[in-house]
Amino acid sequence: MTNTTALPQMLHFTDPGLREQIEAMPEGTALIGISTTGRAIAVDLDAESPHVLVCTATGGGSTTVLRSLTAQFLHQGAHALVLDVKRISHLWAKALPTVTHRGNIAGIHDALVHLAYELKRRNELTNDDLADVPRLIVAIDSTNGTLRQLARYWETFRQQDDPKTSPAVTALEEALWTGRSARVHVILDGTPQTSVLGAAAHELFATVILARFTADTWRRLAPIAGPAPKSSAHPGSAHVVQNGTGHPTQLLLMTDTEAADWLTATAAEEN
Repeated sequence: MTNTTALPQMLHFTDPGLREQIEAMPEGTALIGISTTGRAIAVDLDAESPHVLVCTATGGGSTTVLRSLTAQFLHQGAHALVLDVKRISHLWAKALPTVTHRGNIAGIHDALVHLAYELKRRNELTNDDLADVPRLIVAIDSTNGTLRQLARYWETFRQQDDPKTSPAVTALEEALWTGRSARVHVILDGTPQTSVLGAAAHELFATVILARFTADTWRRLAPIAGPAPKSSAHPGSAHVVQNGTGHPTQLLLMTDTEAADWLTATAAEEN
């Protein structure tokens, strides 16, 4: 395996030429980072990877990944549903006109229930009509905690004849399974729980970004990529697993201010 010391020390949105490289990416494609070989590691939502899974320990950069990928797709004309149960992780997105930002659990519940109706609406469109509908990114921070809170919230008012599983959780499952055909894509920070999202949900994430991971996490989320490599503590470093291969990668760093300013400037130029 390539020595991870070959990774760039840091990869900033403001590095010379990087913004231009990002803006030249095809629609539906976003830069994740740069590998040890100097290769651009990107995700293509219309090819092999309709959804992205980010799994890191505390301080591993999951919030940064959600921000940088979501911002790139927004720059390309997508809309986004940003679910931020911590309420402070994605404040950059709150004022953007093409973003629905929800932080409290009631708002997250209602937004996901609405997502189910949006999926149904989109799946009833013809291919020509769907092509004119903006791509929708569903970015979920702290997914495991969010799912637990959604389950508890549903129990507070669930009636006897209501389904046991929260309709918000069911909507997220539906987005994972049918989102590609509706141009709806999930960027999920967490570890899919088989008890909540189904036994095969992890198979829908053809791009998995792992940082500061354990050997057990690697075996569960990247089983065909071979033995777990050594996890690096270098800031911003991760392993991006695509097509069964893990790529040591320095993640793109885009700050809250840079994301908000970039997208605000983009909107102003378009108007």
